[in-house]
Amino acid sequence: MAATVIKNVRVILEDRVINGGAAVENGIISRIFEGNPDFSAEIVIDGGGLYLSPGFIDTHCHGAGGCDYMDGTVMAMETAARTQLAFGATSVVPTALSGTTEQILKFIKNFQVLKSNMRNGPRMPGVHLEGPYFSAAQCGAQDPELIRAPRPEEYKKIIDEAHGEICLWSAAPELEGAMEFGRYCARNHIICSVGHSDAQWSHMETAWMNGFSRVTHLYSACSTVRRIGGYRYLGVVESAFLLKNMIVEIIADGCHIPPELIRMVYENKGADRIVLVTDSMRAAGTDAKTSVLGSLSEGQEVIIEDGVAKMADRKAFAGSVATCDRLVRTARKCGIPLCEAVKMASLTPAYSIGISSATGSIAVGKYADLILFDDEIHVKWCMVGGKTIRH
Repeated sequence: MAATVIKNVRVILEDRVINGGAAVENGIISRIFEGNPDFSAEIVIDGGGLYLSPGFIDTHCHGAGGCDYMDGTVMAMETAARTQLAFGATSVVPTALSGTTEQILKFIKNFQVLKSNMRNGPRMPGVHLEGPYFSAAQCGAQDPELIRAPRPEEYKKIIDEAHGEICLWSAAPELEGAMEFGRYCARNHIICSVGHSDAQWSHMETAWMNGFSRVTHLYSACSTVRRIGGYRYLGVVESAFLLKNMIVEIIADGCHIPPELIRMVYENKGADRIVLVTDSMRAAGTDAKTSVLGSLSEGQEVIIEDGVAKMADRKAFAGSVATCDRLVRTARKCGIPLCEAVKMASLTPAYSIGISSATGSIAVGKYADLILFDDEIHVKWCMVGGKTIRH
């Protein structure tokens, strides 16, 4: 692979921005420099003063470009992944909604085929199963007829046939059998995330000790403090704050939770414990006004307005239409420093799924998964593993 130098850029490091550039050899970042030294390289890219950033990593996304990861075809998966890459996601973790065992296994099989054959696309470190082990009281846009308690014979079969491709599995820890599920996932190197849950503090504390280390889209489809018999009980939200090391996802599209709440989560958890996610559905990256949540054949009709997907009755959101660049743009509008906003979309997601030693920041020895964007966080160029994918 040709040696490449990217110069005349503002390099976003973990804790500061420098004026300079980076050198890439054999798909790996080999040098980071300040100023404009004279390098000899086969390819020289002049960034024209743009920001050089680590590529974004989306660990919770259902689709984009008019396709959903559960449409049932490899081509649909590929279209969604390539659309996300165009907006800066150099690593993507396709996410499944609740489904039957057969639907989930088909989703995983299609992913395995795509991962083996993908060329000039984003990295695909694994999949995220969002469901089906959820609370009926917090089903949100998930199909209530498909949610259920964990079944050992089911999840063991899914894990066995996934052959290590499951990164994340979201579930409600208050369900019967959830702790056994969490421990089994941990033994199989799968990170459990509290999602679509009506849990109280007692459930959350126990879950933390049984493999649940994360919260799926904080504030969306999860419990908050409530009164029972006059007494107040903590919900998922307050428990996530109290469990200091628990990582939380937030859908930073500016719609699912308001800017003030994004800022509050940031002030309490910090950039090292927040993962920005799109939770994108198929309309992300398109100009569609109507769409379908989930598979085309069995999904739910939704409308797109005000920059978000809504259920047909407009009483609830139905996933976002955000791309990763929008997440960082929103975080900046909330007053979060650029390095911290980028970290929440790159290094922290990488850390949360165990790949931060290889990607997620601009550092010597890491993959050259890089993007260039302007002051408004509009992505102009992408590189994955040292190969320019988008000019």
